[in-house]
Amino acid sequence: MTALTGTVAALLGIEDAGDVARVSARAEAIGRALPAPARLGLRAGAGTLDALSRLATGRPLDRLDPDRRDAFCALLTSREPGVRLVETLKIPLLLAAGTELLPMPAGPGDPRPDAPLDCTPSTGRPACTTADAVVIGSGAGGAMAARTLARRGMSVVVLEEGRRFTVAEFRDRPPLDRFLDLYRDGGSTVALGRPPVLLPQGRAVGGTTVVNSGTCYRTPDRVLRRWAALGVPVEDFGDHLDEVEATLRVARQPVEPLGRNGLLALDGANRLGWRAAPLRRNAPDCVGSAQCAAGCPHNAKYGVHLNALPQACEAGARIVTHARAERILVERGAATGVRARRPDGTSFEILSPRIVVAAGATETPLVLRRSGLGGHPELGRGMAVHPATNIAGRFTEPVVSWSGVMQSVGIEELHGDGILIEATASPPGMSSFPLPGAGRPLRRELEGADRLAVLGAMIADAPSGRVHGARHRAYVRYDLTGEDAGRLRRALVAMGRILFAAGAEEVLTGLHRHPVVRDEAGLRHAAATAPAADLHLAGFHPTGTAKLGADEARAPVDPSGRLRGVRGVHIVDASVLPSCPEVNPQLTIMAMALRIAEGIG
Repeated sequence: MTALTGTVAALLGIEDAGDVARVSARAEAIGRALPAPARLGLRAGAGTLDALSRLATGRPLDRLDPDRRDAFCALLTSREPGVRLVETLKIPLLLAAGTELLPMPAGPGDPRPDAPLDCTPSTGRPACTTADAVVIGSGAGGAMAARTLARRGMSVVVLEEGRRFTVAEFRDRPPLDRFLDLYRDGGSTVALGRPPVLLPQGRAVGGTTVVNSGTCYRTPDRVLRRWAALGVPVEDFGDHLDEVEATLRVARQPVEPLGRNGLLALDGANRLGWRAAPLRRNAPDCVGSAQCAAGCPHNAKYGVHLNALPQACEAGARIVTHARAERILVERGAATGVRARRPDGTSFEILSPRIVVAAGATETPLVLRRSGLGGHPELGRGMAVHPATNIAGRFTEPVVSWSGVMQSVGIEELHGDGILIEATASPPGMSSFPLPGAGRPLRRELEGADRLAVLGAMIADAPSGRVHGARHRAYVRYDLTGEDAGRLRRALVAMGRILFAAGAEEVLTGLHRHPVVRDEAGLRHAAATAPAADLHLAGFHPTGTAKLGADEARAPVDPSGRLRGVRGVHIVDASVLPSCPEVNPQLTIMAMALRIAEGIG
């Protein structure tokens, strides 16, 4: 047995050799999808665990019987460094084990057909071509810009680093395989800090809209007022939001497919007298398969790969996949094209006087720096990430939270204070929520996961992140402020109160010092005494790394969306948002991209 196999058996409490082999094989697959540093970290962590077993027991992990493995896990987690090691290793192992609980997505009726797209891989591209405009990135902002420019008669080429995924893949491939393919770094992108923040980002034709929850909030008026004070034109933003909503077919989620997870959230909020309702989503005909995060097997979630991109292609735009934008070509202060790289390392160029950058908040600064356009001192700084945490309640009756709408209900009672609560239940293992314990206790938790209801909360954060790097990959630093840590603790208490009000017997906090609480007093104590480093966090909406605004010293991008210091380069993705949008930002990004693209001459 390898060190990883012994780690799987020990931490997950698996005794059957066949089960150990299957979960270990999936853990190995996860490891292969990770970037080199994370892959080496996983192997090093497993090796460290095995070495500690030899020191403590005289035997490697795979030579311990179940009782001794559990005793070793208990010893390890009785000390702070051991807890950190175990909690880190549990994330990929729970992902590998949790997918056993998730059935393949056979569902009622035929899926929505894939939309016609003019997609060609970069391997078929000539060495040099021309276009009126090149759009770097095919996600929310890039799709809207491409459609706008193509409909004005421009020849538009969209460069996408990922590939196109089809509904047949979403129906026929196991969720874990899809998950690893659909995300940059296999979903393991992390913003370093204390605590570290998981930062999953989609990489596909359609970008993160292919794998997001489908939640569609309009930009709050208070946010728009804040942006107006920074010199951002927002007078017609409501009209742009209207157009985006029509494109995405946004509507209130019907109650029928919600699933018990969403119904319990509604019930608990109603018993507290808190404002709550099914979310507005771009998911017409959703049947509640809860697999948004791994690609909808029914094509019911209406991401831009099903609307704005095919509409752009209908107007003449072309999409080139497997194409990483290496640099924007510039001559005498004006953009002249883009050089992109194929998977085999060879390059090709598209000459164009208009370059629209929509690579995402972590990648756009890198593209600009590689192009010699990263000189503005605020580029890459001031990133907000919507820090999010989640909590689970154990109920006497089955909940099966992964059966129903993945993100179903919004609870806005504390939204004015920067806390937005949403009933969010990912497929097992595919969230940042850590089941407590190690060994056979953790295995029992996993086997009883069908009785857990899960809530998530995200906060409007201070823009304290920064994107480093230029050549190959982004290195993200994010340090949670004390005020934001306090807001997250308050969110934990609020979510726990909802679960207790809905009838939960106990609440799983995700805090290793107080992993389970049985009343509100215990919950408040657990949250109040948790160091910031103990909070298990994910960030889902990175924004603001190339802010738009009137102040030249503070904003790399001017109010029209043009990158300062060069002609012909516009930014249309989440990078330009001047501050945290306080809600799931898909509509905001698309409306901003629409406004900017309309002004590109």
